[in-house]
This record gives sequence, C-alpha cells and structure tokens, in this order.
Amino acid sequence: MRNLSLERRAEARAAGRETVRVETRARLVRAVLAFLDANGVRLTEEERERFAACTDDTLIESWLFKAPFVSSASELFGEE
Repeated sequence: MRNLSLERRAEARAAGRETVRVETRARLVRAVLAFLDANGVRLTEEERERFAACTDDTLIESWLFKAPFVSSASELFGEE
C-alpha cells in the first residue's frame, strides 16, 4: 500500500514538472513574439503557429536571444 502512494506522488511530481516546462516554454515563445513585434517584424499566421508549436526548449531559447536583433522571422529561423 505504501509503495502505491509513493508511486502516485512520484507521478504527481513528474506531471507538475511537465506542466512547469510547458508553461515556461509558452512564456518564452510570448517573449520572442514580443521582441519581434517591438522591432516591427510582422509575422504570418504560419510563422506564429511555428513558434507556438515548437517544443524544443533549446531552439526557443536561441530564438529568444536572437529576436532583438533580427528583421524577419526567416532570419530568426535561419532561413536567410
């Protein structure tokens, strides 16, 4: 009985960590979009969806560091 309780707590902790990761990822994407908007970079709906759909934390962080210095989304994506 005790092991089941430990399992459930471990599962709950893991679920909580995943929730934090997802929420953090969403905040980082919003920050990237805010930098782009502040710099006058206009995005297509497809580009916005590409940002929102990304689950690669390292890639999102790289976008965050580059966003203040680019003039287009394709430049940010490394397509130029």
